[in-house]
Amino acid sequence: MNDSYTTAIVAFMGIYMIVALLIAIFTIVCMWKVFTKAGQPGWASLIPFYNIYVTFEIAWGNGLLFLLMLIPVANFVVQIILYVKLSQSFGYSAAFAIGLIFLPIIFLPILAFGNSSYIGPQ
Repeated sequence: MNDSYTTAIVAFMGIYMIVALLIAIFTIVCMWKVFTKAGQPGWASLIPFYNIYVTFEIAWGNGLLFLLMLIPVANFVVQIILYVKLSQSFGYSAAFAIGLIFLPIIFLPILAFGNSSYIGPQ
């Protein structure tokens, strides 16, 4: 390999890592706001597995259902149902849940910073 190729690859990987870090931070901020809207502690968005537990508690009313996410293949179905229930618990329709499934980087900030309010599990 040539030095210019190596430099280009390192530069690309550096930019990629910075963008990925910014997206992760933005997602954490959005989840923090969603948690506080639902009356949960915002810091829960920082702790792995506990943030999934709190999300299930917000959407389903029972946090222990997050254990369903540990079942292979079924976790995809459970994740879709979670997004539907999460959108319903903030007063949005199933169409908003489709947006959460396919474009979370757009619809999660709408959920977090929009004027919706938490109405509880449906």
